[in-house]
Amino acid sequence: MTKDPRFVSPDYFADRSSTTDGQLLDAYSQAVINVVEKVSPAVVHIDVEKFVRERHSYYQKLPRELRGNGSGFIFTPDGYILTNSHVVHGASKIEVTLADSRSYSGEVIGEDPDTDLAVVRIHAPNLVAARLGNSQSLRVGQVAIAIGHPYGLQTTVTTGVISAVGRSFRSESGKVIENIIQTDAALNPGNSGGPLVTSYGEVIGINTAIVMMAQGLCFAVPIDTAKRVIPVLMKHGKIQRAYIGIGGEDVQISRRIMLFHELLGDTGIFVMFVEPNSPAEKAGLQEGDVIVGFNHQSLVRTDDLQKLLTPDRIGVRSQLTILRHHQKRVINIVPEPSPNKDKY
Repeated sequence: MTKDPRFVSPDYFADRSSTTDGQLLDAYSQAVINVVEKVSPAVVHIDVEKFVRERHSYYQKLPRELRGNGSGFIFTPDGYILTNSHVVHGASKIEVTLADSRSYSGEVIGEDPDTDLAVVRIHAPNLVAARLGNSQSLRVGQVAIAIGHPYGLQTTVTTGVISAVGRSFRSESGKVIENIIQTDAALNPGNSGGPLVTSYGEVIGINTAIVMMAQGLCFAVPIDTAKRVIPVLMKHGKIQRAYIGIGGEDVQISRRIMLFHELLGDTGIFVMFVEPNSPAEKAGLQEGDVIVGFNHQSLVRTDDLQKLLTPDRIGVRSQLTILRHHQKRVINIVPEPSPNKDKY
């Protein structure tokens, strides 16, 4: 009996499927192994000591030593390390342990709480630097690999995918960080400051936060943000931002007022207080005013104003559109360098 050439045994497909799946799994495993071998020598463990003051039962403020830890990675062969600001902020002592167990004293070169980034330096020979990638070209679904030292455990690796890009996340300073990367690569306390890496071994993010009581919701500051911040921190130690000197909160505007003044939104920034001798006071801004625009751009919440108070606005005359007693006004204001990051 002649076998019909169109007939193929089901076993044929089963064998091919099994072989292909195995080959794909082996290729994926080998890719992760290659990345870990390439990047992990640049990943460091950071131990921090801080002194904080707490109230005694007799209302006396007493200093107390706190210890913390996190991760980071070397990005230059001469010992510059990138990590999170919240890992090293206020540190009285920093000890950096390399992948080969060597330990060195670290020095904070600069930090920016608003992007939760910091640069630390150690002086050590024979250092391996991680390669910085490009976060602008990230695609949802691509492989992401997190390397760090959670709970002080040496070189812990987790894998996942890029879950989303372009997220917004509020840093510990209260400011909103834009274009945050969301990943489901598992992170734990101590992973903060460690690298998020592509399958090519390029750093595309700095792991910064997790959502407690949730699974697979982890966030990283994009490396493109770090590339803009690093040179300034290395040169000046901080990021200078524009400041007008107010304390504000979001407030609802009545629909009647919104339509009458042709506003784009029904919320604005209510001025709670004006700092003495600030640009706002010099411009005549008053408590109770509602800010609805900056340089002809609509403002509906405090985050909008924060985004527009960029360093290039320092010393440049700008215009605030406000509502005062339901009347629309435009006042001139000249932002100054920020003396305090907690105010706008």
